[in-house]
Amino acid sequence: MLSALTQLALEVKYLDRARDFYAEYFDLDPVEATESEVVFEVGETRLVLRRPDGVPRGGLHVHYAFATGADAYETWEARLSALPTVAFDFGGSRSLYVDDPDDHCVEVGTVSEQATDGLVGVFELVLEVESLAPAVERYQTLGFEVVDRGGDRRRVRLRGPMDLELWEPQLGIADARGGVHVDARFAADDPVLAAEAVAPEATVETVDGGVRVREADGHVLTFVDESRA
Repeated sequence: MLSALTQLALEVKYLDRARDFYAEYFDLDPVEATESEVVFEVGETRLVLRRPDGVPRGGLHVHYAFATGADAYETWEARLSALPTVAFDFGGSRSLYVDDPDDHCVEVGTVSEQATDGLVGVFELVLEVESLAPAVERYQTLGFEVVDRGGDRRRVRLRGPMDLELWEPQLGIADARGGVHVDARFAADDPVLAAEAVAPEATVETVDGGVRVREADGHVLTFVDESRA
C-alpha cells in the first residue's frame, strides 16, 4: 500500500541553530527555506525542520535513522567525534547515535548496500504509542509486517517501505524516546484508502497532493499518490 517515506518533520526552537547543526555534522544543504521551515533532501525523504507556529507541528524528541554505506562507520565516527555519541553493534551493522540541539535522537547506521559514506535515506522511524497491540494492528493495515518484538514486549519493529518501531513510553539505546505527534508523509497507491485504514474513526483532510489524518496516538500521517510523490 505504501512505497516510500517521503517526508519527516521535526520541531525545532531555532531554525538557524538546527540548520547549522545538520549542515556541519551531516553535510546536508537546504533545498528550501522560509521563516518557519528549513528542508533537506536525504534520498527519497524530505527532512523538514519546523518552528512551532502552526499545525501540524513537527514531532517532538523524534528518534530516526539515516542510512549510510556498510564500510562507512569509521568515517562517521570521525565526523561526529566532537559530539557526545553512543555506539552500538547490531552484528550485521553498526550505528552511532547523537542528539541534535532540539533533543531529537539521530542515528547513522551502516545498513546501505551502496558503497558510500554519504547519507542515502531514512531507514527507521520510532513512534511512541499508548498501547502496543492496537497500534501494531493499525500499521499492519498499511502493509507493515512485524519483524521483531522487544524482550520486554513493549516495543515492536515493523517493516514496510522503511522500518517503523512502535514503543510504549520508555528509553531506548542512547536514552532515545519514541517521537510524539510525529508528522510523516508517505507515498501510497491509494491515499484515501490508506488514511481510512489507519484511522477509521478520524476525519480525512484533503491537502495539496493527497490526504491527511491524525491517528489514535496523535501522529499526523499524510498520504500522497505515489505517481506524484
